[in-house]
Amino acid sequence: MDFKLRVLKKIVLILLAVAALGWVVMSLWNWLMPSLFAGAHEIDYARALGLLVLSRILFGGFHGRGGWHRGRLFRERWEQMTEEEREQFRSGMRGFRGRHHHHRADSVE
Repeated sequence: MDFKLRVLKKIVLILLAVAALGWVVMSLWNWLMPSLFAGAHEIDYARALGLLVLSRILFGGFHGRGGWHRGRLFRERWEQMTEEEREQFRSGMRGFRGRHHHHRADSVE
């Protein structure tokens, strides 16, 4: 019973957060976009939710984790590497950075 109550609370909290975010997106759009761009029209709540979902798909995905998750995965993978694999990775990164910095130096001259 306690588990079901916690799940229900989380679902309600998520729905409230999505509703609030939709309202924030709608308010910001209606406040900024028509004044910044001549052809932009105000949007309703449903379109604001659609815009929120679209931006999540394009920029954030639906994996539910932020950028720090990738860093943790990299650290776990790094810890599983042997010293030889780590050195191979380091030398590969040095070569990549060397090309990048070399390219920058050419563009400055």
